[in-house]
Amino acid sequence: MKFGIVLFTSDRGITPAAAARAVEANGFESFFVPEHTHIPVKRTAAHPLTGDASLPDDRYMRTLDPWVSLAMAAAVTERIELATAVALPVQHDPITLAKTIASLDHLSGGRVTLGVGFGWNTDELADHGVPAGRRRTALREYLEAMHALWSQDEASFDGEFVKFGPSWAWPKPARSKIPVLVGAAGTDKNFNWIIRSADGWISTPREEDISDRVLRLQQMWFDAGRSGSPRIVILDGKPDPAKLAHWSQIGVTDVVYGMPDRSEPEVVAYLERLAGKLSVPTG
Repeated sequence: MKFGIVLFTSDRGITPAAAARAVEANGFESFFVPEHTHIPVKRTAAHPLTGDASLPDDRYMRTLDPWVSLAMAAAVTERIELATAVALPVQHDPITLAKTIASLDHLSGGRVTLGVGFGWNTDELADHGVPAGRRRTALREYLEAMHALWSQDEASFDGEFVKFGPSWAWPKPARSKIPVLVGAAGTDKNFNWIIRSADGWISTPREEDISDRVLRLQQMWFDAGRSGSPRIVILDGKPDPAKLAHWSQIGVTDVVYGMPDRSEPEVVAYLERLAGKLSVPTG
């Protein structure tokens, strides 16, 4: 089981480059960042944690662009995985987003993982022209269209939300594909979507009954005839040795911890303490 860090980026505190450098120096395996293009002031969408239009953290309105953040992280690291938790692909043009992600994977030596979400903030999605009731279909089409651009010499796509004729697009990703994870509640509906269109699951901060959900996804994966096992990334609060040992035993592949957006010395000290509690080998 691997350990990673997520930085809820903002325009204050530690920068993504400094954070990623500290993450790698302290032996962690992955560095995740989130995405929001903007937050409409007037919204009908309720936040999953608060249950209403209020936000639990003002960083939602201060979030840095994930691909700029990860490019900065890539430039100062050599080993760690560069990932999103989560990005919102349907809020972008899929052709240019495919180019951005493939370029980062190419330049970083194949270190990019695309964690995606359906988008709880339907008002934010609406400003990008995505109907709330069609966001799952739109996301599936975006991923399929981007995969075509990444994997085919002459790619084309004809869907409801994405259409383009035979096209050339390089660079291709450094690996045969960009791994895709879905950050969403651990429901059968979401697991069915993951099994059809992704490589694994990222839990939500409010997730309960992790063990039952992990076993359920694995069984559904097997029943659907998918080869191998799903990657399972759990967002954890405080490390507990017994809990972590149990998660490792049942097939959790990654555990990720949040990082405060404070000064670099404060964050480095936090990572050092966390690495010590997890017995992460530093490099």
